[in-house]
Amino acid sequence: MSLDISKIHDFLYLSAWPRREHLDEILRLNIRLILSMNWLPPHKSLAQPPLHLLWLPTFDTPLVPIPLAALRRGVEAALPVIHSGGAVLAHCRKGVHRGAAMASCVLIALGWSATEAMRLVRLKRPAADPEIWYIASRIRKFERYWHFRHS
Repeated sequence: MSLDISKIHDFLYLSAWPRREHLDEILRLNIRLILSMNWLPPHKSLAQPPLHLLWLPTFDTPLVPIPLAALRRGVEAALPVIHSGGAVLAHCRKGVHRGAAMASCVLIALGWSATEAMRLVRLKRPAADPEIWYIASRIRKFERYWHFRHS
């Protein structure tokens, strides 16, 4: 079974839960960093070189917002990989909310506005819903944080 993955940009992918049988497909896409936004840890094979894995356990609920620290850690890990020519895969269980939030935040750190980033993620992965209120609010909060810290 192939990986449910969407190319957001040349350097950024968004997917549902990757498994070890998806490893060859991931490597063929030049993905060098996996940002795992699921509350369960991904399979250890996804952390073998040349891949790096950053597990950022989070939940998808309006009552427990995605921590800004998790978004920041993911973005700070993604930027050097992207700048060195590698690609990044953000994922959660279904590639709808948490992974979409992370992908949007990576785009924000690269100069996109939150609105532009969410729109691109939704366009490239129609199943994604970064604009649902409780996810969009975290993305917009990250945008304010990022611009304050990097202006």
